Amino acid sequence: MNEPISREAARALLHWYRDMGVDEAVAAVPADFFAFAAPESRPAEPVRPARAQAPAAPATPVFSAEKTVPADEAVRLAEAAARAAETHDALAAAVAAFEACPLRAGARSTVFCDGAPGAPLLVIGEAPGREEDRVGLPFVGRAGQLLDRMLAAIGRSRRTDTLISNVVYWRPPGNREPTHLEVAICRPFVERLIELTAPKAILLAGGAPARALLGVSGIMRARGVWRELELASGARFPALPIFHPAFLLRSPAQKRLAWADLLSLEKRLRNA
Repeated sequence: MNEPISREAARALLHWYRDMGVDEAVAAVPADFFAFAAPESRPAEPVRPARAQAPAAPATPVFSAEKTVPADEAVRLAEAAARAAETHDALAAAVAAFEACPLRAGARSTVFCDGAPGAPLLVIGEAPGREEDRVGLPFVGRAGQLLDRMLAAIGRSRRTDTLISNVVYWRPPGNREPTHLEVAICRPFVERLIELTAPKAILLAGGAPARALLGVSGIMRARGVWRELELASGARFPALPIFHPAFLLRSPAQKRLAWADLLSLEKRLRNA
């Protein structure tokens, strides 16, 4: 029989959860409580929720506050809403009103973008974290502060000539990586943001946006290599994958490579 956990061990475990970004007990996907069996209908056994389908399957249900939307329909709704947005403000309003992404049910805030609309530099990261979810802006935690210092090192700022966003706009539970389905639902908004911004260069911060938008895996190999990001519309933009600032906080020795990538970015923007 397992012995009860000590007070010190429990406290250490809670501190570890906090450091990993876990600040609430939620499941990986929202639960459809209307699908649960009523207790009185099954008196002989406990009521159990139906097993959630695999998130990558096309027919996976997406739970919103008011209705269940199949994943393929959620993508179509996002495409229609994105196409209808003619301005940056209209796109921000469309994202704020969109309810068909499963991440929305467990997030406090919609985190769209921050910075200068129409900026020559567009930075795209992975997903909002705990601080971003609390504030409602991307890259405002420790990683965001490092990103601001990295941009300042090449004379850039989100206040004047940089726009910052992510590949998904709601915080995944426990700061996990967004799923392929969640990225696919948000992608029409991401592409429309790129079109409306028409940047001279796109900085992809981390492996998730590089994989989502360029189809390349392995940030150690992908970083520092300029590639062409082609949108569904056929428009093309130069994109540079780099290490995510959160990775650099954990692995400061890699900052020398990040500095080389920033110099490459600065040269590209200067000659654009």
